[in-house]
Amino acid sequence: MKVVILAGGFGTRLAEHTAVIPKPMVEIGGRPIIWHIMNSYAEQGFSDFVIALGYKGSVIKDYFSNYKKINSDFTVDLATGEVRELGAGHEEKWTVTLIDTGQDVMTGGRLLRLKSFLNDGPFMLTYGDGLANVDVLRLVQHHEASKMRGTITAVHPKAHYGELDLDGDRVARFMEKPTFRQSWINGGFMVFNPDVFDLISGDQSILERDVLERLGEAGQLGAFRHQGFWQCMDTLRDVQLLNALWDSGDRPWARS
Repeated sequence: MKVVILAGGFGTRLAEHTAVIPKPMVEIGGRPIIWHIMNSYAEQGFSDFVIALGYKGSVIKDYFSNYKKINSDFTVDLATGEVRELGAGHEEKWTVTLIDTGQDVMTGGRLLRLKSFLNDGPFMLTYGDGLANVDVLRLVQHHEASKMRGTITAVHPKAHYGELDLDGDRVARFMEKPTFRQSWINGGFMVFNPDVFDLISGDQSILERDVLERLGEAGQLGAFRHQGFWQCMDTLRDVQLLNALWDSGDRPWARS
């Protein structure tokens, strides 16, 4: 099953970093947060990624096109240009498809532009700015058993985000940033059937409004409850928190 990562936003609330690099390239423990997200999926057996690029997408392309060189030691003979690797280096067995989905395209529109890469069955989707120790295999199994068109991971919030009105394991209503607060929010680790593309009209479609809200209203949005670690990276304080966890050796999103 493919894993889609939305990595094209401007990240304006992290301007300290995103003036130079896209938000998914902000480093946690010396590696971009997008690497940590991908590694959490790969450690659980899901290593076929499709990344939707936008703002400063070339930085992400450069990182993955030069991944082996960046993460290996080597010797360069400047006279001949010969490069000799020193040891095996990092050899993650991942497949990474990088697609430029446009700079001013909304989240639903980015997903629609990936349709031709996701026509072989259900797929997972997440954002490029959040870490968690979600059991994604159980998430997929929950989705398949529910027979829903979409499933989102419900987590307990630490701040005000879009909220979920849950009826058992079914999302009765999805509410994006309401004026009141409930006990569960969308944690961003999702599974969809390909027919969700029918709900997306074009580049300005918003995933949270045009897909999640409509599926919720139709009784076709499932909820997978996650009680473990979850942390988004919206602000400089969040970056500092995640790096402090990494430096302390407490890395709850990493299995190894």
